[in-house]
Amino acid sequence: MASNAVDLSTTYLGLELAHPVVASAGPLSQTVDGVKALADGGASAVVLYSLFEEQLRAEANRDAALILAQEDRFPEAMDFFPDVEVTPKSAAQGYLQLVEKSAAALDVPVIASLNGSDLGGWVEFARELAGAGASALELNVYFVPGDVRTTGDLVLKRHLEIVHAVTQAVDLPVSVKLSPSFSSPGNAALQIVDAGAAGLVLFNRFLQPDVDTETLEMNSHFELSTAHEGRLPRTWIAAIRNHTPASIAGSTGVETADDVVKYLLAGADVVMTTASLIRHGRDHSAALVAGLEAWLTRKGYASVAEARGLLALPTDGRADAYERGGYVAALQAAKQRYGSL
Repeated sequence: MASNAVDLSTTYLGLELAHPVVASAGPLSQTVDGVKALADGGASAVVLYSLFEEQLRAEANRDAALILAQEDRFPEAMDFFPDVEVTPKSAAQGYLQLVEKSAAALDVPVIASLNGSDLGGWVEFARELAGAGASALELNVYFVPGDVRTTGDLVLKRHLEIVHAVTQAVDLPVSVKLSPSFSSPGNAALQIVDAGAAGLVLFNRFLQPDVDTETLEMNSHFELSTAHEGRLPRTWIAAIRNHTPASIAGSTGVETADDVVKYLLAGADVVMTTASLIRHGRDHSAALVAGLEAWLTRKGYASVAEARGLLALPTDGRADAYERGGYVAALQAAKQRYGSL
């Protein structure tokens, strides 16, 4: 895939990767065959699809119902099947088996993913994932406060509690997939690193429902990300990069090799994608890597490391003035372009 002329290697969460293109959590990594196809298609690491907190909670409630159903039965009747519906295999058990089999089958790191908004059973299950062979753990704290009385401080506190509890419980490196909706995303990211996170994934996509004007119902149709959405995470990666030694993954809006390059220039250690692999096939990772290598060669860089972070903000610079300057320049350009229409 790569020639000896350019060093494409990178490090993410302490894991040595052949190149920066990583398959992110999504529907393509739900089976061992799917995970293998992602690795065979060129991904340097694979983040498995997310196991949701709601699934763990539902199974805990089911187990409690089984115990309750058994309380009034005689020990001699333990073979009698209780009057409780039981699924043939729990989501947790299936996920652990996917981690174990994928880790055994792949030569690239397998990163497990947990999605939720409460501390719940994450800590114990994180320990089980570590035992199943995951190389790292990604926490997707999808907390959308529907109660408008919930303060921003409380949202951040929830994140910090989850990160601290999980990182204290496991020896695996833990990354956190962040929302861009904090009042100060950069500071929130640094606090999450201080709480124990070894890496940051910028950003999670909050999925807003639409309205069907005929049925008068909410429509939760999922849409793949577009290249334009990469601007927001790259802005914050550039702002954060020189303020933390933590690993940074760029996510959202990856379609072409140019998008990969943009993330690296902003300061990302790896670039994650699912949407482009769904659109173009799992082997699109190889095309992204080939395009990255061609760009590095054309620009005269001997390695990914030489190009990484070239456009990140310096620590002694006024990031707020920089952002304000970009905003003003964009508005001035818009006035000139559209003012005469």
